[in-house]
Amino acid sequence: MKTIAIIPAAGAGVRMGLETPKQFLALEGVPIIIHTLRKFAASEVVDEILLAVRPADLERTRSDIEREQLIKPLRLVAGGMSRQETVALALAEVPPTAETVIVHDAVRPFVTLEQIRNVLEAARKTGAAILGIPSVDTVKQVERQVVMGTIPRERIVLAQTPQAFRYDLLKEAVARAAQDGFMATDECSLVERLGREVTVLMGSEQNIKITKPSDLPLARLYIAQEREQAERAGILS
Repeated sequence: MKTIAIIPAAGAGVRMGLETPKQFLALEGVPIIIHTLRKFAASEVVDEILLAVRPADLERTRSDIEREQLIKPLRLVAGGMSRQETVALALAEVPPTAETVIVHDAVRPFVTLEQIRNVLEAARKTGAAILGIPSVDTVKQVERQVVMGTIPRERIVLAQTPQAFRYDLLKEAVARAAQDGFMATDECSLVERLGREVTVLMGSEQNIKITKPSDLPLARLYIAQEREQAERAGILS
């Protein structure tokens, strides 16, 4: 019942508008990617982590990981030009004995251990599961800056990660997409194309994806809150 976590971190982070890719920006002196890896290293349901980064970032990442001394097996993989290609390259390194695979955004460092466990347990039962939060805004379908219709808000969720899948299902979905030349922005979309149902569990407003400068102040607030909670629980001295 081996579970592998894939963390795609090969993006350039152009929306952040900085030379340094966003996953390597520091929060409290620690790269965002390390904050994320700490969560998966601490998870009792994850057996191994595959971290996929740009070839140019392999040495930098290796140094960061060596300094951190994570308490879980981690392998570095060279990523591709897109998220989908990066996940495919990492998936090719997953041993065929694996039962489940969890994919998580490198720049979502505020995922909880409970969320990781819950999405994995759901995937073991149904084959595929993701986190999502309801839309609080009215959603419009637009074409060429003209509203074509309104999508009922109660039918909309904003997808988050982690997204978990049975290994053979995700492998089939990724292979089919490559064969068809189909590109998606998350792994759930690939599984949907196979006609398979995907279970949606409640995510969290705090499980933010850090993608633009305005996300950083909120991320610093959440980091401070996590530290305060840990100190209160006696985890930190």
